Amino acid sequence: MSQKDIAGLKVDKDRLMKDIHTTCEWGKGERWGDAETETGMSRLSLSDTDKQARDWFHETTTALGCKVHVDAMGNQFAVRPGLNNDAPPTYAGSHLDTQPTGGRYDGILGVTAAVEMLRVLNDNWVETSYPTAVVNWTNEEGARFPKSMTASGVWSGDIPLEDAHNLKSVIPANDTATMRSELERIGYLGDVPCSWEASPMAAHFELHIEQGPILEAENRRIGVVQGVQSYKWFTVTVRGRDSHTGATSFQHRADALLTASKMILASHKIASKHGALASTGILNLKPGSTNTVPGFVQFSLDIRAPQDDTVNTTEAACKSAFSALAAGEDVLNIQAGCTPSSRQCTVDWHTDFVSPATHFHDDCIASVQAAAQDLCGSGEVSGRDIGSWGKLMTSGAGHDSVYANKRCPASMIFVPCRDGVSHNPSEYSSPEQCADGANVLLGAVVRYDKLRGERGWESGP
Repeated sequence: MSQKDIAGLKVDKDRLMKDIHTTCEWGKGERWGDAETETGMSRLSLSDTDKQARDWFHETTTALGCKVHVDAMGNQFAVRPGLNNDAPPTYAGSHLDTQPTGGRYDGILGVTAAVEMLRVLNDNWVETSYPTAVVNWTNEEGARFPKSMTASGVWSGDIPLEDAHNLKSVIPANDTATMRSELERIGYLGDVPCSWEASPMAAHFELHIEQGPILEAENRRIGVVQGVQSYKWFTVTVRGRDSHTGATSFQHRADALLTASKMILASHKIASKHGALASTGILNLKPGSTNTVPGFVQFSLDIRAPQDDTVNTTEAACKSAFSALAAGEDVLNIQAGCTPSSRQCTVDWHTDFVSPATHFHDDCIASVQAAAQDLCGSGEVSGRDIGSWGKLMTSGAGHDSVYANKRCPASMIFVPCRDGVSHNPSEYSSPEQCADGANVLLGAVVRYDKLRGERGWESGP
């Protein structure tokens, strides 16, 4: 195809939105508006509603002429033949699982836009040089099984299959299910090994809502994603001593909750100082009685920054501060206004997850940028701005493209979301914004396929 022919390919906006809202019938969450589609999503990985979405993916892509297979982590791969089918496909995709109080666009847009890509290729009788394909990754969110991007991590060889299969469900509480048992229960424990060797990719492109406010605030249509920032997840355990709230003075308490609260505040101050982000999303305490000072608290800590060194420096500073706070020492003036206690707490850290900073492949980034220019018009790059319509970006959130990038060239496309809100029922991107992203995804994949053909890349550069 000529560059002009590629630029002329366009998605069907109404068809794309129909697919988004059809798949969102399975796993509806909290209502946030009056319109029929103004509900969030609660489609946890490997749930009954996730099975329904997976069944839709299989049936739809099969009907479009794809050969579909499922691997040992439940990842679904739908491959459309090309002229040379001895070479790995160029992939587009994302995930269909959601947060427990999520929205309709995180992950879902990436999969449905990739399926729309297949429809457009079929409608226009496009024969690609190499196969094109769509992937639906399992448990990207890490909400039900607490390790994000689990299945793409197994595929890349970074997460052992046994470790992933043995992850236990944390929603609902006291659930005894594991990833393997749920894969078996819903019929998606595939017989293909979960590996980049068994399901090779020549490249991986992912469309996603930005999940932040920059594109909307700057009135830009497309984010060309160059990489993903570094992050680490920790579980921090604080132990004090249970005691009676009425009979134990402040001076004699080993209050694990008060100490943990000071640690969380310290993490915010330390992260701000180093240009990082620190967040706590889970907090559990014992014994959980109104008239008992808690003697046990466990909380999550998520540290993120564009550079690995910044995350490591922030982690080290937090560990030092937390130890001092547990010992009753003042750090960053956090103890101001609190009555000193003669009792001390202890603190322990466990590293749950490490995702180093990711830098995407130049050829994939160039394909995305060229496709965006086809859609939006030419524009010179000035700093991180592309004309008046686009921006070169680093993703603040982790995505399956992080692991895909370890085994093949990859890049991502961002579109704005209202108020920068995500992981929330009211998460929203307009039909026009969704179609913009889907058109860039389509153009990037076809452009990359053409580049492979011109350079003779059967398995990528």
